[in-house]
Amino acid sequence: MRTLGLLVLCLLQFSCASQKFEKINGVSFVASREKVGQNHVEEILNLHANHAAVMPFGFIRDINSPEIIFDTERQWFGETKSGAKQYIQMLHKNGVEVMLKPQIWIWRGEFTGTLKMQSEEDWVTLETSYEKFLMSYAHLAQETRTALLCIGTELEQFVKNRPVFWKNLIVKIRSVYKGKLTYAANWDEYPRTTFWEDIDFIGIDAYFPLSEERTPSVEQLKMGWQKHKNKMSALSFEKNRPIIFTEYGYRSMDYTAKKPWLVDRSEENVNLEGQVNAKKAIFEEFWNEDWFAGGYVWKWFIHHDKAGGGKDNRFTPQNKPAQLVIRDFYKMY
Repeated sequence: MRTLGLLVLCLLQFSCASQKFEKINGVSFVASREKVGQNHVEEILNLHANHAAVMPFGFIRDINSPEIIFDTERQWFGETKSGAKQYIQMLHKNGVEVMLKPQIWIWRGEFTGTLKMQSEEDWVTLETSYEKFLMSYAHLAQETRTALLCIGTELEQFVKNRPVFWKNLIVKIRSVYKGKLTYAANWDEYPRTTFWEDIDFIGIDAYFPLSEERTPSVEQLKMGWQKHKNKMSALSFEKNRPIIFTEYGYRSMDYTAKKPWLVDRSEENVNLEGQVNAKKAIFEEFWNEDWFAGGYVWKWFIHHDKAGGGKDNRFTPQNKPAQLVIRDFYKMY
């Protein structure tokens, strides 16, 4: 009887983890100096996107500082609370769901995953400041009936060193916000994140290294995905949570899948084919999997007519062949 009971439990868990739902076909909607207009949202609709990540920012002066500065007059409109609200309302007006994704920016672009305090006093100050930051946006998410709230982005050392804080923060967020929660773990961080059972989606910023070729083929990239994909699917079933790519994307440059996280002003040649192949591979490998909930392409600027283009080697797919690949797959799903 015990064996039968365990078998039934496993089948129920499998059924829950593999349930079908509408894919999140999302864009990471970059904050701007100004309000979002209908013309800005039209390009998202043309892409067949049904979700957008809205990303207000908090700022930290240096890697050792515990104080988060946010929602100030010195910030761009889209980085503030009122800006995020206007973006959300305009997207909702057009039937586009939102993931509210408040993020931290450290002076000079220091990697947030290394944010680590040197004293207990500073840790407590950081916790207090971060809770104020997140709870402010949890209230906004509830007020605007936002579908999804991301409680942090690539904060590995903070998560690792203060696990009790994060458990308690999730409880406090749920006391005011009734939507779904995720956390955006870096691609090499997610296996060690400690609170997946406490939130609704396993979120991964999916900048996995896949190939060292200058212009890898779709098949080469799909082969490169296999070891990472197997680990993700196993975690999804272990935690009984679907996975979303809180960010995914590739630059239109040579060796785009070698170190996809690079954000420097690289002088690598523009390579539109590499970006196209990488997009095709990620869609073909993941979008048909039941345990995979979708993702948000990095990144999408509101002024579409001025973004990207054939001479740009940055992440945005706008006005490049990769945009058509995304449009076709989003339309399919």
